[in-house]
Formats: sequence, structure tokens, C-alpha cells
Amino acid sequence: MSSIEQITTLQKGQALPLQRDVDVISIPFGKTISLPEDSEVTVMQAKGSSVSVGFEGRLYLIEGSNLDALGLEPLPRPTLPESASEEEIEQFVWDQLRTCFDPEIPVNIVDLGLVYGCRIERLITGERIVTIRMTLTAPGCGMGDVIAADARNKILGAPQISRVHTEIVFDPPWSREMMSDEAKLELGMF
Repeated sequence: MSSIEQITTLQKGQALPLQRDVDVISIPFGKTISLPEDSEVTVMQAKGSSVSVGFEGRLYLIEGSNLDALGLEPLPRPTLPESASEEEIEQFVWDQLRTCFDPEIPVNIVDLGLVYGCRIERLITGERIVTIRMTLTAPGCGMGDVIAADARNKILGAPQISRVHTEIVFDPPWSREMMSDEAKLELGMF
């Protein structure tokens, strides 16, 4: 069974002891902290290549490369060969964005309509900088830092990308019409 298939077997509310100390992203602050081995966490959402867990009344995101802390096979960090074309790099960025989920909504941020654009610039030094222009489902939503940190960590797996900048905007405001048909179906909004 692949790691992605293992993730889908996790059930909401399932309690799991951590098999080792693990770095996690705190929700909604987006800061990386460490949870200690033998701590019992509760699965909140298992989508894409990461798992949202609860621990001591707080939420955290465990990335795919750290799934062994939950007793699962870790996912290799996504990457590209050094010889990747510009088109392959852009496709990689979009593919990684499709593995990012709002920890409270079971739809990826691209299908949810949160990503307004993505620009890849190549500097004179040869470095590439990715700028993602995105929004949140509501101006007061506290998940922006978490989603941005998740996207940044995944996209930086490509050696051709030096930096990722996420710009959160609220114009135009997000509405459910921006969701893909698949997202609307998943959330029962047809």
C-alpha cells in the first residue's frame, strides 16, 4: 500500500501515539514546532500528502515526509531533476499546490478557488522565485499562514526554486463560484 493510500485509511478522531519527535506546523499560526515522541495525537483530517492532528487542544499539520512519526511510510519530498524544463517547473508548482489543503476543508486550495495566480521569475543569478497570489475563504480566516507554509515547504523541494513568496489578497473576494465542479461535488454544494 502506498503512503497516499495509507493516509486515506486514517479516520477522523483516530488516536495515534507519535513514534518519534516530529516537527509540525501549528494551526493557524504557521510556525514550526516539535511534538515529543509518545504524545497521543488525534487525526482531524487526512488529505493530500499531509495529516492534520489535534494535540492538547491545538491543531497541527504533519507533512508527508514526517508520516513515519504516525507509524506510516513517509512520503519522499517532492522534487524535480536538475534538467527540468520551464514547463515542468511550472507544472511541479501547480501539482504541489494541489496537495495543499485548508486543514478544515477537505478540498485542495486550487480546486477550492483560493489560488488566483502563480508567477515564476528567473533572476539574473539564475535563481527562480515563485510568487503565489491567493486568497482565503473569508478575510478573518486564520489558515493563511498554515496554507502558505505548507505550499512553500512543498514547492521548495525543487532544486530549481530558491524562494517562494505567498501574497494573500482579498480582491476579488472569494466566493463559492470560484470552486471547481469537483470541489462543489465533494462539499455537497451543487
